[in-house]
Amino acid sequence: SGNHGGSESGTPGNHGGSDYGATESDFVSQDVFSFDTGCPSCGSESAATRMRPVRIPHFKEVIVMATSCESCGYRSNEVKSGSGVEPLGQRIELRMSDSRADLCRDVLKSETSSLEIPELELAMEHGTLGGRFTTVEGLLRNVRDQLTASNPFLAGDSLSSRLGEFLGKIDDIIAGSRLVTIVIDDPAGNSYVESLSDNDPNLVVTRYERSYEDNEELGLNDMKTENYE
Repeated sequence: SGNHGGSESGTPGNHGGSDYGATESDFVSQDVFSFDTGCPSCGSESAATRMRPVRIPHFKEVIVMATSCESCGYRSNEVKSGSGVEPLGQRIELRMSDSRADLCRDVLKSETSSLEIPELELAMEHGTLGGRFTTVEGLLRNVRDQLTASNPFLAGDSLSSRLGEFLGKIDDIIAGSRLVTIVIDDPAGNSYVESLSDNDPNLVVTRYERSYEDNEELGLNDMKTENYE
């Protein structure tokens, strides 16, 4: 932990909630590996994916993958852990108390973690949203976009008004007018939320022994890992 303020090279910092890897300048590095891929949106072959290792201060190295398509403008970026599975699972609980500071905290939500906001009765299963290295604000925008994209057929009915009300609450959090608790549970132990002080009273990190089901989901029960570092 420690107070690194989010302004060091290789962290999102205060980018208005955008995901790390979304801007061209973030990839000006000799470590970038680029290759052509098919666009998942329009199917064009003119999409390019770039991969770059990024070291998160006070945590570990991850792989940032950004895809952009010249034909349709599609953009996405995702984060993969560069170091395998940790010995213990990890539950991170952020109790927001100062919207301005909390929304700017760096967040690494790995592809194996779930996300929960108890006050909104929101629970997104392991793997939802994929891996993200962003800020709390950026993560909330990802949640909002995911809910909107997965419910396009709800226009005009009672479910639509409920969804609109729900999205309004997420907008309130982003705007700083609603304080909530954000819980990231990662059986692989590869997620991270920036601490704002050495003993941050609003950030509780609990490490736990994985269950058989957790190991099954991570594909560990079929592997003999004791001989490997």
